[in-house]
Amino acid sequence: MTITFIGGGNMASAIAGGLVARGRAASGIVIVDPVDAQRAKLEAALPGVRTYASVAAAAIAGSSIVVLAVKPQQMREACTALAPHVASVPVVLSIAAGTRSSDISRWLGGYARIVRAMPNTPALVGAGISGVWSSPSVGANDRASATAILDACGEVVPVDREETLDAVTGVSASGPAYVFYLIESLEAAARAQGFDAASARKLAYATFEGSVKLATASDEDCATLRARVTSKGGTTERGIAALEAAHVREAIAAAVDAATKRATEMGDLLGRDG
Repeated sequence: MTITFIGGGNMASAIAGGLVARGRAASGIVIVDPVDAQRAKLEAALPGVRTYASVAAAAIAGSSIVVLAVKPQQMREACTALAPHVASVPVVLSIAAGTRSSDISRWLGGYARIVRAMPNTPALVGAGISGVWSSPSVGANDRASATAILDACGEVVPVDREETLDAVTGVSASGPAYVFYLIESLEAAARAQGFDAASARKLAYATFEGSVKLATASDEDCATLRARVTSKGGTTERGIAALEAAHVREAIAAAVDAATKRATEMGDLLGRDG
C-alpha cells in the first residue's frame, strides 16, 4: 500500500511521521513538494521515503490513496496537475480547509471518490483531532484507509454531512489558537501579579496541561469538575463570577461562530471559476 502526499509541509510531515512511528515502511510513502530544501528535509527525517518535485505518473503509480496536503489556495493547481493520473487511485483524501468535494471533483476531471478531513496543528506532536467526511462514492475499505492515515497523528471524529466540516474548522482546527490565547492571557495575568516570566509561564502551562489531564481521566463533565473546585464564597467563585461578568463564555462561542462562517466563505471563494 503506497500513500502519496501532494504537499510536504508541516501537516503532511506530521502524518507521514506518525505512520512510520506506527510501523509503516517509509518506502511506501511518496511525497510531492516543489521545494528542494523541503524534500531534502523530509528524506533526512524519514529515510526511505520517496520524493518528487512535481506531480507525475511515477509519483502516483501504485498509490492506494493520494492525500492532498497543500494550502487551500493551491488546491486548484494541485488537483489540475493530479487529474491526468488520478483515475486508477482508489481514494483521494483532502486535508485542506474550505475546499469542497464538489470543487475538488471538478478540478480532478470528475473524479468522485473523495474523503475530506479537517485536522489541527497538535497533530504535529501526535495529539491532533480530525473531523472526517466521506463522499457516498467511497467504499468502506477506502474510508477505513483514509481514517487510519488520520488516526496516525491523533483522534478522528466522523461527521455525516460535509457542511459540518466548517464547524469542525471553527471548533477544533481553529481551537488551538483559542487555547493559546487563553494560556497567553493567564500567563500575562500571572506577570501582572508580580511573577517573573519563567514562573508565570510555568504556572500557566502546568495549569492547562494538568486540567486537561484531570478532565480526560474523569467520567464527569467539565461543569461538574468546575463546580467541585468552586467553593461557596471562595476565591474560585469570585474568579468565575468575573469571567461571567465579562461574558467570556459568549465570547468563545462568538469566536467559534466567526471561524465557522469564515470556513464557509472560503469554500465559496475557492470554488469560484475565473
